[in-house]
Amino acid sequence: MEVRTLLVVASSLAFLGYGVHCLVSASMRREFERYRLAHLRVLTGVLEVLAGVGLLVGLRWPLALQVSSGGLALLMLFALVARFRVRDSLGLWIPASALMAANAYLCLSSLGFLD
Repeated sequence: MEVRTLLVVASSLAFLGYGVHCLVSASMRREFERYRLAHLRVLTGVLEVLAGVGLLVGLRWPLALQVSSGGLALLMLFALVARFRVRDSLGLWIPASALMAANAYLCLSSLGFLD
């Protein structure tokens, strides 16, 4: 299995997990309240689940990979902004940063920019 495929599967599983967690977990409800973004929690969870599925679909349909990975990279950029606003420690930035970088790479490579 090539590295890009592993990255797609790993990112997909991460976002499927985070998305469901976002939708059902009381701790995520509190986190979104702490970010002052409680009104966006359900939307964020749904987008994460849909994009996680979209990454897997993208293994066969490149447009789905482009849209899903680009959307997730953007979503993680917004997550970093939210963490900055509440002055989280840099250690708490690592998951969002890594997922943003991975999905930006997937998006750019699927568009042919990194060949």
